[in-house]
Amino acid sequence: MKFLNRMSPNWNISLFHYRNNGADYGRIVVGMQVPPAEMDAWQAFLETLGYRYWDETQNPAYHLFLG
Repeated sequence: MKFLNRMSPNWNISLFHYRNNGADYGRIVVGMQVPPAEMDAWQAFLETLGYRYWDETQNPAYHLFLG
């Protein structure tokens, strides 16, 4: 809920996948559509959450997945 409550209404969640294997944490893949003019706000948003994250935009698997 922290993620959803703090994100801008101008950003669109285009992909969401959650996996939990019985641990006290889960793994989440989120695809976001953020207007180019708001990329600095997006980065600031990610930093304030305090979650570990990776930008997979340049990952070849990402491009194959979205093909």
